[in-house]
Amino acid sequence: MRNALNIYKRKDGRFEGRIPFGRNDNGSLKYRYFYSKDLAELKDKMLSAYTSIEKYNTISCAKTLSEICAEWLSCAKLRVKRSSYCCYERNINKHILPYFKKTKYSELNSVKINAFIEYLLKNGKSNGKGGLSSKTIRDNIVLLRSVAKYAESEYGYKNPMRNVIMPKENTKAAMVFNRDERSSLQSYLMNDLNKTNVGILLAMYTGMRIGELCAVTAEDIDIQNGVIFITKTVQRVSDTTGSSKTKVIVGSPKSRSSERAIPIPNFLINILKNTPCNNGYLLTGTSKPVEPRTMQNRFKSVLKQCGVREANFHLLRHTYATVCIENGFDAKTVSELLGHSSVQITLNRYMHSDIEIKKRCVENLNLVS
Repeated sequence: MRNALNIYKRKDGRFEGRIPFGRNDNGSLKYRYFYSKDLAELKDKMLSAYTSIEKYNTISCAKTLSEICAEWLSCAKLRVKRSSYCCYERNINKHILPYFKKTKYSELNSVKINAFIEYLLKNGKSNGKGGLSSKTIRDNIVLLRSVAKYAESEYGYKNPMRNVIMPKENTKAAMVFNRDERSSLQSYLMNDLNKTNVGILLAMYTGMRIGELCAVTAEDIDIQNGVIFITKTVQRVSDTTGSSKTKVIVGSPKSRSSERAIPIPNFLINILKNTPCNNGYLLTGTSKPVEPRTMQNRFKSVLKQCGVREANFHLLRHTYATVCIENGFDAKTVSELLGHSSVQITLNRYMHSDIEIKKRCVENLNLVS
């Protein structure tokens, strides 16, 4: 509102104010004017009009949601990473547009958006069996909000997302590998130090994402100082816009905070000394990286061979964060080791304490000394 309200005092003693009210056919802004002898009264009138849905009634919108999304994607392509763009495009084409089909943008409202959210919660998967995860649903709603803001700022169209409430995120603590499972896994890996197993060990003791691990090269490992540098990640993305074909790329990490240096335990430094990279990627020893999906399959095979329950590779990251906290690491340190943009993400998603830890904390509690 600070930039939207334009008020000045007229020669006749009245105050005149104007607010932007959509755009003309040539794209220039239209304004609505208000007058009052009392400044406070004028501001109330302008605020009421500015926040009222009526200010959009004179703006026709013949475009479909599909057309608005296509425009927004074209703009996003110029400012985001290729992997982020592919994610946006996938969510729009897989979830948003199939549901709304040829719906005109002007027909969207909070009732229809909330019905869309309910659909995703119940049967959003392409096979019709069950709903999507809370994170995927939130990603789709955030995406719709961005599209709506674009339509509002570019054309002055009504924003259908104004009264839509984000569904509650599922913050239930994720499972982690317990002490026995960690012991079995580590013993198996130490008895056969091939490149895949060394990679899994490295993930266990650094909390790296699977894409980050696949991107580690010889130049990222500082043996002398016992540090590994996370500078890139491996991902599979769409080959071309709208194509079903994909390709593996090596790009920048998930975010700026993901670029980090992680100390390596001494025993791992000695192992890495004896794991030749040949100036290539750690997991292959060549100039070609392992694809994350391939590494995931290898990890599941390792778990089966050492008698540990099947799990996603990302569980190593959850486990790393949890064990760090159990060993007295502060939240800020763990957040930086994981490459999070804020400590709150670390606290909400990766820190879990079992009943035994809670018992030890309570046993040491003394309220009178």
